[in-house]
Amino acid sequence: MPKSVIVVGTGNAALCAAIAALEKGAQVLLLEKADEALAGGNTKYTAGAMRFAYQGKEDLMPLLRDPEDPRLDVTDFGSYTVEKFSEDLLGFNDGRPLSAEQQSLVTTSGETMKWLATHDVTFEPIYSRQSFEKDGRHVFWGGLTLAARNEGVGLFDMELAAVRRLGGKVRFDSAVTGLLREGDRVTGVKVGEEEIRADAVILASGGFEASEDLRVRHMGPNWKAAKVRGTPHNTGDGLTLAMEAGAEAYGLYSGGHATPMDLHMADFGNLDLPPGERKNYRKICYFLGVMVNAEGNRFVDEGANFRNYTYAQYGAAILDQPGQFAWQVFDSKVFDLLYAEYRFDDAHFVEADTLEDLAAQMTGVDGAGALATLQGYNAAVDETRPFDPTRLDGKGTPSLTLPKSHWAQKIDTPPFRAYPVTGGITFTYGGLKVNEDGNVMRQDATPIAGLYACGELVGGVFFAGYPGGSGLTSGAVFGRRAGYGAALS
Repeated sequence: MPKSVIVVGTGNAALCAAIAALEKGAQVLLLEKADEALAGGNTKYTAGAMRFAYQGKEDLMPLLRDPEDPRLDVTDFGSYTVEKFSEDLLGFNDGRPLSAEQQSLVTTSGETMKWLATHDVTFEPIYSRQSFEKDGRHVFWGGLTLAARNEGVGLFDMELAAVRRLGGKVRFDSAVTGLLREGDRVTGVKVGEEEIRADAVILASGGFEASEDLRVRHMGPNWKAAKVRGTPHNTGDGLTLAMEAGAEAYGLYSGGHATPMDLHMADFGNLDLPPGERKNYRKICYFLGVMVNAEGNRFVDEGANFRNYTYAQYGAAILDQPGQFAWQVFDSKVFDLLYAEYRFDDAHFVEADTLEDLAAQMTGVDGAGALATLQGYNAAVDETRPFDPTRLDGKGTPSLTLPKSHWAQKIDTPPFRAYPVTGGITFTYGGLKVNEDGNVMRQDATPIAGLYACGELVGGVFFAGYPGGSGLTSGAVFGRRAGYGAALS
């Protein structure tokens, strides 16, 4: 008899778990808390980019939706090795060595992408956000090269199609409210009063970022003000169910992926918009300008590294500021480099022809302090170095107490614009301990028979931040692991 597997959730990790289990002959039912329109968890809110280790262009070609794209002949993808991926993760570990989960992410990222491609989940180069044209060639930067067409919505659509081709079933409006247990084994789930039995249950229902109470409890009072970038349904249900079954809490519960977001965005990225447009409230081009807080002071090095390596931390940095907000300031020299989200029809900003007038319009900010900060910044810009957004150009403000390390240009060409931002939480880092088969572990280091987890529910993957694109890859890596574990156990 084939194994029966229930997957709780329909995001990227859940769908990868389902594909893997179906691949091994299991019968799979996915249970989704949301209705069909809001299914897909946080996946639909993403840009669909996935970070993985590769040696060069030859590793990317089998993953491409259109390997005949003529731009490929004039594209430099470089390489992104296991060693570089490891180094990048270590940069966000606050001195911790790579965890076992991080080692698994790094070493299996490339093979997991190839596995997805065998199920017709394919990708295309991120020319618009991850490359610049230089000397007639497209030069990629930061190690992040591929994303799904139509971004997170496209990734969800391709993965769901793969699940259905393999015979998987999906039920919407089916919130799991309990786990069925016989002795120490999980034997199914409850959906309201309905009992559904299975040989294995895979929890893939996300973290607790949409629960204000859990954010404050685990992350602190400033996180009450955080905008929730993604689904309203990630309220920690899977964590609660697993803990009730004796699971071990694992990972950094005080940490989470937090991004600068439009201060005035509607809750959950505005559910009235199509899913692919909700991410337009993100504001992550701070590296092309400066950010100032209510006191008019800068508070981060906007050019510390490529934005791939800083955006998931700078949302938290904004939440640490007075009033939990800041303003991003740019001049017209960089307007053409700002991402499309800055031209979104619901983007909030003020504009002026002088810095004095701009500072006066920045609500909640000490205008005199902001003006002094901008003037001091301009005076400190190193004019001996050329501006080059394709690399860490060293064009900084070394004389400032808080220097900007790269891409520092004077803010001196009107019109000037300032965008109000706050911190938007994407997902939380605290989760569960799972073993090499994706099996959820108890506090005594023994597995809970029949219970598996993946996605945001896996703790120990991220700590003080992460390089962009790692979240979706983590979902795929640990989803595949859990699917195989559940089907073959």
